[in-house]
Amino acid sequence: MRGILLLSWRHALHNRAQTTILTLCIAVPVFLPLAARLLIHRYQDDLTARAENTPLVVGTQGNRFDLALSVLYFRESELGTLPFTRLAELNAAGMGTAIPLNLRFTARGLPVVATSPEYFELRGLRAERGSIPLMLGDAALGARVARELGLSPGDALFSDQRELYDISKPPALKMHVCGVLAEGGTPDDGAVFVDVGTAWVLEGLAHGHDDALVEVDESLVLGRTEGNVVLSQAMIEYNEVTPENLASFHYHGDPARLPLSAIVFDPTDAKAATLTKARVNASEGWQMVTPVDVIEDLMAFVFRIRALFDSLSAVLGACTVLMCALVVLLSMRIRAAEMSTLNRIGCSRFAVARLYAVEIALVVGLSLVLAAAGIGSVAVLLPDLARVLG
Repeated sequence: MRGILLLSWRHALHNRAQTTILTLCIAVPVFLPLAARLLIHRYQDDLTARAENTPLVVGTQGNRFDLALSVLYFRESELGTLPFTRLAELNAAGMGTAIPLNLRFTARGLPVVATSPEYFELRGLRAERGSIPLMLGDAALGARVARELGLSPGDALFSDQRELYDISKPPALKMHVCGVLAEGGTPDDGAVFVDVGTAWVLEGLAHGHDDALVEVDESLVLGRTEGNVVLSQAMIEYNEVTPENLASFHYHGDPARLPLSAIVFDPTDAKAATLTKARVNASEGWQMVTPVDVIEDLMAFVFRIRALFDSLSAVLGACTVLMCALVVLLSMRIRAAEMSTLNRIGCSRFAVARLYAVEIALVVGLSLVLAAAGIGSVAVLLPDLARVLG
C-alpha cells in the first residue's frame, strides 16, 4: 500500500496542472454553498440581535423594510417625516417611552443621529470618555468614528451641508465633541449622536443671532413695529452653539410641527405594545412596525434566494463529477501503456484499480482541505454587518 501511495503522490506532482485544475474544480462546488450558508446565518444572527433590542418603530406610511433598516442601521430613507406631536401623543398615552430620532443629516459622510438620552439607555450605550450629548450643539462620537476621525472630547466636528450652493440653506454647524461612546460592535459605533434639538438647527428651523431689539445694524432692518423687528436675510446666523449664545437660539413656527425621521417606542408590557400598535396602524399617515417581524420577513426572501443558489450549486456539483469522470477515463486511456507495464512486472489488476482509487482520493482530499481552508478564512475575515449596512 505504501508503494501505491508513493506512486499516486509522484503522479500528482508530475502532473501539477491536471492535479491543480481537478482540485479547484472539486473545491469550488464544496466551498460556495457552505460559505453562503455561513454568511447568511451570521448576518441573520446580527440582524436579529439588533432588531430584538428595538421593540417598536413608528414612521410615516410606506415601505416597512425601509423604515426598520433606517432606524436599525441609520440608512437614508425615502419616507417622509413625522411631526413632533406624534411623539407627544405616544408619551401622553402612558403605555411606554417614545424616543425621537432624526436621521436626515451627516457629518464627514457619517450618519448624525439626533435623539434623546432614553436612546442611550435603551441601547445600553455609555460614554467611555466625556458624556452623552445633553446640550444643543454637543456631539458624542461612536468608537469607530472617533478612531477614524482622530477626534476626542473637546474637539470640533462640522456637519455636512445638504445644499452646498444654496445660500438660503443653513450653514454647516460646528458641533462640540462632548464624549466618545464605548465600543459595542454595533452600528452605533459608526454614528455621531446629538440632541434632537440640534437636528432642528441643522434643518434651519431653529437658529441663534444677536438681539434684534438691541444690537443690530440698522441696514439690516426692513421694518420695525412695537415689539417686532423685520430683518433682512443678510442677517448672519450663528453656526456654533456656545454658552454665550445658547440663550439666543429659538424656533420659528409651531414647535409641535418640528420634524422627526422616526420614533422608537419602548412599551411597558406586551399588552401596551399590542394596543399602541393597533391604534397607530389604524390611524392615517403613520405606521408602527416590529423590527423583529420585519427582519424575519426579510430573511425569508433571503432563504428563497439561498434555495435557488443551493439548486444551482447541486447542478454545478453534478457537472463537476461528470467532468472529473471524463478526465479519469481519458487519463486511463492515455496511461494504458503504463498500466500494461505494471501488469507485466507483477502488479495485479486489483493493485492497478487501487492506484486509480488512491489518486482520486488524493485529489478529493486536497479539494476538501482547500475548501475547508476557504471556509475557515471566511469565518475569520467575515465582514462586519454593521459596516456593510452602515
